[in-house]
Amino acid sequence: MPFHPIALKGQPLAQGRLPAVCAPLVAATHDALLAQARQVVAARPDLLEWRVDFFQQIGATPAVLAAAGALRQVAQGIPILFTRRSSREGGQAIPLDEAQVVALYQAVCAAEVADLVDFEMANAEADVARVREAARRHGVALVLSFHDFQRTPPAAELVARFAQAAALGADVAKVAVMPAAMADVHALLGATLQASAQLEIPVVSMAMGPLGAVSRLCGGAFGSALTFAVGAAASAPGQMPIADVRAGLAVLARAAGAAGT
Repeated sequence: MPFHPIALKGQPLAQGRLPAVCAPLVAATHDALLAQARQVVAARPDLLEWRVDFFQQIGATPAVLAAAGALRQVAQGIPILFTRRSSREGGQAIPLDEAQVVALYQAVCAAEVADLVDFEMANAEADVARVREAARRHGVALVLSFHDFQRTPPAAELVARFAQAAALGADVAKVAVMPAAMADVHALLGATLQASAQLEIPVVSMAMGPLGAVSRLCGGAFGSALTFAVGAAASAPGQMPIADVRAGLAVLARAAGAAGT
């Protein structure tokens, strides 16, 4: 089955390997962000995610843009994903209303200091459209995401979430859920496989927490284009160190190669 890797300006992330490895940055200050980035960059992830909801100066757009520009220099060519995760989907509380969040995304896209932006598809459709327009105008890839930290919805609902992201104009559809049993992980992986077959855009999925750890290693076999791993600090439960994730992915790749011979 032909899966879809994430493409940035026409070039596949991680040379098209699934899943690519993304490491989050969750520092609170400008200097701490750059120090954390230097530590993470040394592990050479395929993508850096700046979780700006952890940033103390998120309410000052010039400070966010300055930090993003400095991060771009420290990243040494590793692409950057800019994310404000809302508190309703597991993020930090911030002193901005949704109109101000949209304006911040528009400013980040216009400054071209990120390669991708992640915006939650549960936001108002008009806000999604504004972020989508800004991203497209400036050549920034748009990830539309859905997170449920309480449960794993039924497989049909998960497939519908992936499809909703595509219908809203996403370049990448992301779904993250919390399993209560291994059957939930199975449902997520099955939904990922189905969405990968049905949609023309890359999909990203993960089951969070200890039960979901397996999805962070084998998700690529079901079509997930990205997995998240810890370079310095985790941004969600169940994330594992980059070295462990790469080792696990290498074992799976070798096994898959041997099976094909």
